[in-house]
Amino acid sequence: LGHQVIDIRGTELQGIDDVSLFELAQKSRAILLTTDRDFYHTVPLAYADHFGVIVIALKQPNRQSILVRLQWVIGQDFMTDLQNTVILLRDQTYRIRKNS
Repeated sequence: LGHQVIDIRGTELQGIDDVSLFELAQKSRAILLTTDRDFYHTVPLAYADHFGVIVIALKQPNRQSILVRLQWVIGQDFMTDLQNTVILLRDQTYRIRKNS
């Protein structure tokens, strides 16, 4: 869809700790896409300012189901500004946490 994506799987960065991963996204001014549910709870408490996080929490995540949910969320009105926002995407629902 024309979005730039940085995928650390299969690189020397694969397996870095959560803080380093989050900081890498921030240095890149990127929205962090992850299946690690901890980010939904920890980022809003630990970081007042960030470029956004989307947590994909599906019952049976696979490439196809993740892409379907991402395509859906990209089309939503709230995607215009994810600054300081964490989205939890589930199979049929979603939650949004936004720092003021």
